[in-house]
Amino acid sequence: MKYKVLGNSGLMVSTLCLGTMTFGGKGKGVYEMVGTLEQPAVDEQIKRAVEAGINFIDTANIYAEGRSEELTGQAIRNLGLKRDDLVLATKVCAPTGKGVNDQGLSRKHIMQQVEASLKRLRTDYIDLYQAHNWDPLVPLEETLRAMEDLITSGKVRYIGGSNHMAWYMMKALAVSDKHGLHSYISMQSHYSIATRELERDVVPALLDQNVGLMVWSPLCAGLLSGKYQRNGETEEAGRYQHHSFIPVDTARAFNILDVLHVMAADKGTTVAQLSLAWLLHQPAVSSVIIGANKMSQLEDNLGAVDVTLTPEELKQLDEVSKLGVEYPGWIANRRDRR
Repeated sequence: MKYKVLGNSGLMVSTLCLGTMTFGGKGKGVYEMVGTLEQPAVDEQIKRAVEAGINFIDTANIYAEGRSEELTGQAIRNLGLKRDDLVLATKVCAPTGKGVNDQGLSRKHIMQQVEASLKRLRTDYIDLYQAHNWDPLVPLEETLRAMEDLITSGKVRYIGGSNHMAWYMMKALAVSDKHGLHSYISMQSHYSIATRELERDVVPALLDQNVGLMVWSPLCAGLLSGKYQRNGETEEAGRYQHHSFIPVDTARAFNILDVLHVMAADKGTTVAQLSLAWLLHQPAVSSVIIGANKMSQLEDNLGAVDVTLTPEELKQLDEVSKLGVEYPGWIANRRDRR
């Protein structure tokens, strides 16, 4: 396993992070479609991830309506893992009840939810507390001061964002700087070789501000696992086949997969490992979140850290997957001041 400093902090995290959206989804609507792992399987996954060198686990208060956090916290206890050896990340923003204040990034909701997450995770502090989305109804100053108070109280060590647009992330950083508050060290966003839209604005902002990128759904809900074919056939039923809210240009994605299949065969690796390795070679990426329903999937994903791509291979993958230029990008590309 390899490790990187997360953004502009001193926090070292494994370049693969264990995702927990597949934990505890039974009877929980959309989460049942993603995964329904219960305690024995969760214990097994976390045990194997830690054995492989993963120290970073990501969850959220909304996953399986809190059940994911409960299973994660109990697994750490069951396995006798040393809490200080782990980096636990969770999130707040999504609706957790029917009340008008049971969602968003108000001080009230943040303070309620951090206590609930701490209880479910069976810990007295959260390493990385993330704003799961952005809340247009709440002033950023209110959100960030609430986060600051959590850091001051010792309940949270670092803060980050998730699913933010570039301008909103920059505004959050500016507000923190203006008021002398702790700022985001990370941004959790969707990114994959088949969906590179993040590169238009968010990735340049992350690199400029030294904010670490945590990638969710790096295999594009399983599309990049290698088991799907152009004609719609698949080796086995999967998440992409039944539930994927990620907009994907499938024709373009299968052009990319054609190249991935050939390259994976030449390198003696799998399409999934190659897709993850491409992300691990991107300069903005601090950690790639991997989630699995089966141990075989987890084992396959863990192998991505051992895949090295040559400059020629990276160029080939870039050529088949690069975005078309949009305005104002094409204007910027025409100007050379060097």
